[in-house]
Amino acid sequence: MRVKLLVLCGGLLMHGLAVAQSAQDLNYSYAELRFVDVDLAGGDGFRLNGSFELDNNWLIVGGITELDFNNNVDSTTLEIGGGYVWNYSRNFDLVGSLRFVRIDVDTPFGGGDDNGFALSAGPRGWLAPKFEVRGSINHINIDNSDTYLELAGDYHFSPQLAAGASLEFAGDVDIFTIGARWFF
Repeated sequence: MRVKLLVLCGGLLMHGLAVAQSAQDLNYSYAELRFVDVDLAGGDGFRLNGSFELDNNWLIVGGITELDFNNNVDSTTLEIGGGYVWNYSRNFDLVGSLRFVRIDVDTPFGGGDDNGFALSAGPRGWLAPKFEVRGSINHINIDNSDTYLELAGDYHFSPQLAAGASLEFAGDVDIFTIGARWFF
């Protein structure tokens, strides 16, 4: 039931956002740094992501997330993969990606790691001339699989710099991020 609700919300989001208009092109070559706050689990840390646009709408994507939790548990997540951009309308794109994911966890009693895959798909576009919005349905398959929804927005100060926030709704845990993107 939860997955059906997420798919329905994602579909409505894509359809509703596709009507916005702007004169700017979307840039898929960027690096971003974000502060991450994990609700309920009491963790926070930083995420460094990047994307590089190749020819014919293909992307290389990757990132690293470092989280520290209140109970002396540390987590490092590495992601690397590829994606594709489909120009849905004049100023909105549908973006999909498939990534290899590795998670390392350290505790006072030892540690462990696990590997898996993550799949993401959703719209990205302009709500107003300098305000970009994006949303995605994400599925990660590591140990226990999870499907979650992400909603985000960024204000573009210039063609090279934007700052914004995102919210991820994942089961019992919500994740809030705030940060900046540098486009190149």
